[in-house]
Amino acid sequence: MRLTRDPGRTAGVLYLLGSLPGFFALLYVPGKIFVRGNPLATAQNITAHELLFRWGIFASLIGQASFIVVALALYQLLKSVDRRYAALMVILITVPVPIAFVNELNSVAALLLARGSGLLSAVDGSQRIAWMRFFLDLRGAGYDLAGIFWGLWLLPLGLLVYRSGFIPKLLGILLMMGCFAYLANSATSLLWPAHADAVARWMNPVQLVEMVFMLWLLIKGAVPAAESK
Repeated sequence: MRLTRDPGRTAGVLYLLGSLPGFFALLYVPGKIFVRGNPLATAQNITAHELLFRWGIFASLIGQASFIVVALALYQLLKSVDRRYAALMVILITVPVPIAFVNELNSVAALLLARGSGLLSAVDGSQRIAWMRFFLDLRGAGYDLAGIFWGLWLLPLGLLVYRSGFIPKLLGILLMMGCFAYLANSATSLLWPAHADAVARWMNPVQLVEMVFMLWLLIKGAVPAAESK
């Protein structure tokens, strides 16, 4: 089969499959449910679209776990370039997985508070909404912590791509730029939250370099020199 003969295309397919749950959980669901600056409307949306919110939690877990497989596929593709950097890449993308898993407990807490069922029905509505917002803010901070490692893994990946000789060096440079874009977003959100939106407007487009790399693997594929002979 073509995929088994082309480890780059295999990694690209896995990259795409691993990214789809993340797009759903981190972009589609928040866009449908969260209302910026209006926790009451957000709570109403969570209860009105509870199944969608639950699917977002599940998709986030699946997306995070699947990226371990993506990292292993990239390790197989790039280990001939430098095994130490390839191993570091796998370690760095594995570290945020437990962070993201535990972080989804904040989403569960926000859901329970928004519903206000069971024992929580005895809590005043405004207090429940305030606590829901607290857990959603905590969820955002958890993603900022995970984002540090979502950026760091791109540095060894970019170096490996740059040095590979069978993938364009420009992609390696772009991936390393993506590393610092993730770090800038996370650092700003954690240290200077008032400026987070302004920084994100500049950094979010740079983070899309991952998608450029993924599409290149899907379309062009990549075979290490030793395997292409």
